Amino acid sequence: MGVSGNGKTTVGSWLAHDLDRVFLEGDAYHPQANIDKMSEGHALTDDDRRPWLKSLADEIRRLEDRGEESIVACSALRRQYRDWLREGHEDLFFLHLEGSYDTILERMRRREHFMPPSLLTSQFDTLEPLEDDEHGVVVSIEAPPDQVVLTALSAMNAAPDEP
Repeated sequence: MGVSGNGKTTVGSWLAHDLDRVFLEGDAYHPQANIDKMSEGHALTDDDRRPWLKSLADEIRRLEDRGEESIVACSALRRQYRDWLREGHEDLFFLHLEGSYDTILERMRRREHFMPPSLLTSQFDTLEPLEDDEHGVVVSIEAPPDQVVLTALSAMNAAPDEP
């Protein structure tokens, strides 16, 4: 979880590979209207996000019903959004990839993506850190990606099973 450009896809896909889990790219579950809106430089509203997060939660459930575990790259910026994802999945674990505005802005400027760098400020403004009762950890993205993955694996293994 975290703001756009923080490495969710890179770290998430590596973790999924290392942990032998299915990787879900949250952006692939956005309706076209959301992608168009962000591409035009407009931040999403809660009403825009709700169906997107529901479709992700439904896919997590579908995989669980087949006996599969997943790693999902999803911004989940606010507590409410994480609560929506947790509906029916109370034990979801959140890995918050955290970095400085400047580091993330530079990354966003170097990539091809529908989310323009102009929306980064709104992402930081919307971001609500994990609360004490949420199951998850925070990992800095300031190191190279392979080190972030190792730190994430270590933090996930050290995290208690319950918040």
